[in-house]
Amino acid sequence: MSLPDALAAGIRHAVDSHGGPRGAILEALRLVQQAEGWVSDARIADIATLLGMTTAEIDNIATFYSHIFRRKVGRRLIMLCDGASCYLNGADAVRDAVMARLGIGFGETTPDGDYTLLNVCCVGDCDHAPAGVLGRDRQPARRLSPEAIDTLLDGPE
Repeated sequence: MSLPDALAAGIRHAVDSHGGPRGAILEALRLVQQAEGWVSDARIADIATLLGMTTAEIDNIATFYSHIFRRKVGRRLIMLCDGASCYLNGADAVRDAVMARLGIGFGETTPDGDYTLLNVCCVGDCDHAPAGVLGRDRQPARRLSPEAIDTLLDGPE
């Protein structure tokens, strides 16, 4: 296992405070991602070893949640909602504008590593649709429109 000591200690603490290894899986993934920006296959294996589980068990949880990144992501994250409310309020036009501006599709990162575009099933902001979430600190982006994409993308990180 190659987890840094502080990270391994954090995961052990999660096991103690979350009712055992199974209850600590998501927190372990979150801790790794917080430390490294994403969760690599090697870290899945490290978590599995530490928790006494299989890599498949850990990967099943990691791939279920859209906010656990299984690939390196860009410096700036753009997560666009593709839920019903957003779709009905023009999310497809916003999506198309972002893709055209950045030259990437969902799940892709710009060649310079600056932006990663992800679709998520709901951001919980239906009354401000179409909506999204920006950055690792999950800043809400509300009432998006194709006309506002340049301002959105050129704004603060």
